[in-house]
Amino acid sequence: MRVGIVWKLFGLTTALCSLILAVIYVGQTLFFKEYYINRKVADIEAELRSFAEKYAVGDEADIAKLERNLDLNHGVWATVLDEYGNPRQTMYLETKLAEDPDGPPYRVPLDALVPEDGANADISALARGTYIIIQGIKRTGLFLPIALEAPELGASWKDERLASLTDELVGEYKRRYAEEKAPPPFEFTASKAIVDNVRMQLPEDGSESPGDNELFLDRIEEFRVDLLLGEEMKADALTTDFEQNDVRYQWFVRPLMNDRGEAAYLVALVSLQPVDEAVRMVEDYYVYVVAFATVLIVLVALYHAIRIARPLLAINRTTKRLAELDFTAAVPISSRDEIGELSLSINTLSSSLQAHIGQLKEDIEKEKRLETTRKEFISGVSHELKTPLSVMKSCLSILKDGVAGEKRDYYFAALEREVDKMDLLVADMLDLAKYESGTYRLKTEPFPIEKSVEAVCEQLALKLAEKRLRLKASLEPAVVVANQRLIEQVAVNFLNNAIQYTPEEERIDILVAREGERVLVRVENKGARIPDEQLDKVWDRFYRGDSSRRRSEGGSGLGLAISKNILELHGVPYGAGNTEDGVAFYFYLDMHAE
Repeated sequence: MRVGIVWKLFGLTTALCSLILAVIYVGQTLFFKEYYINRKVADIEAELRSFAEKYAVGDEADIAKLERNLDLNHGVWATVLDEYGNPRQTMYLETKLAEDPDGPPYRVPLDALVPEDGANADISALARGTYIIIQGIKRTGLFLPIALEAPELGASWKDERLASLTDELVGEYKRRYAEEKAPPPFEFTASKAIVDNVRMQLPEDGSESPGDNELFLDRIEEFRVDLLLGEEMKADALTTDFEQNDVRYQWFVRPLMNDRGEAAYLVALVSLQPVDEAVRMVEDYYVYVVAFATVLIVLVALYHAIRIARPLLAINRTTKRLAELDFTAAVPISSRDEIGELSLSINTLSSSLQAHIGQLKEDIEKEKRLETTRKEFISGVSHELKTPLSVMKSCLSILKDGVAGEKRDYYFAALEREVDKMDLLVADMLDLAKYESGTYRLKTEPFPIEKSVEAVCEQLALKLAEKRLRLKASLEPAVVVANQRLIEQVAVNFLNNAIQYTPEEERIDILVAREGERVLVRVENKGARIPDEQLDKVWDRFYRGDSSRRRSEGGSGLGLAISKNILELHGVPYGAGNTEDGVAFYFYLDMHAE
């Protein structure tokens, strides 16, 4: 059974898109959660590194800002602890042990102590000289109290959090040191002491107290105990995760050192519950996404299949028309892929065949026009040569018969004039053929155009005088870039044409003026105007503006045609137009950049 290309493409596209969707869904389900957590942890660690760098140079304002940013941007509880793991904003006692009054003093932090049995005993009542009993972990310079009693005040305090941690941790560390056969650096004991001083430790870095998050305080307490019980203070960064009440948390510890060489610790806790919630929400949302994507895949696959098949069907129809020699057919190009290139190639083939057929038609029409032009040219040349040849034949007959012998010199002069005219006609025809051949190489140079026009006026002064014509010249100095000899020839042709068609005792105006980056040269003659429909014909060969084509009006009829070719070789604008009381011929030349 024949299966159409549309359904083949639809099936393949649907299967491929469904496979991609399935891979994405499985990947999101299995790996998105870990990726999300790793990304969040990486962002927090970057913030912590920045915190450590700011702390090292003692930039207190930036440290406080970073601590707030951790809370606002990442939901992180963070604080700075001193070298013993105590909060940096806390009250502590400086004491002397009763059994060793001359020994070193011990610092006793009070931040975690609360009154026992619900008593409302204010720990700030402790003062210098107060006798106290401390039970807790003792280490060089530090006595971390689990319980503290002041018999004189009848009050006692206890750190419930530390008490719950101590037994297990102390036992674990004692076993470890016993296995290593090393004395532990701490002592779990009860001692009597005298309060030497009461102090409030305030942070210089703008950090705040740990707050009232119980879990965060528990982790700080564990870290503090673990720090005190260890053989050496922790120097490495620590990142761990743990789970409590079915919620995952990430715990960070970063050792710090300020510019005064004082050690401290940055501790931070972040809940990963928002990540779990976001992942569950995404998983639920993906059910709807998959359903919508499946429908969309089916629709897009069908549209895609039709879109690909449609140009193929159009190509098939077009090639059938080409086989029937209908070269006007074209394939619509709707894409830039291989199908689009194939459509373009077929269109190019069709256009080439159509163009060749059109070119053949144009060549035939061109040949017909050339034949017509050739006939008109031959007719024109024949007409131009017929009159001088007739005059020469008449003069020769008179001279041969000896009639009017006293006018012999007159007829020889007439013969000479006709020969000169024929020579001028042949020279103009050769010039015109040279300019129209397309092989002439134009050479240009800068020259003063007003000087050339002035020379042309002087050259034709005799002709002007013969018809008693007045010449009004307005020549603005300007240097142009052109072929001086050819431009002077154009000026001669324009002025000759004006002299020829200007009635006696009238005026001819010649203008040379700058217009921007070009120079205008215009010759205007007063008298008969040219009909508007014949203005374009004045540049044709042998055109004289009348139907009789009388040679007595002068010229070979090729001057303006030659001028047209010269100006087109220069690539400059030119033209002719009727004025209020005459006709003006003009052209432009490019000015020389000085």
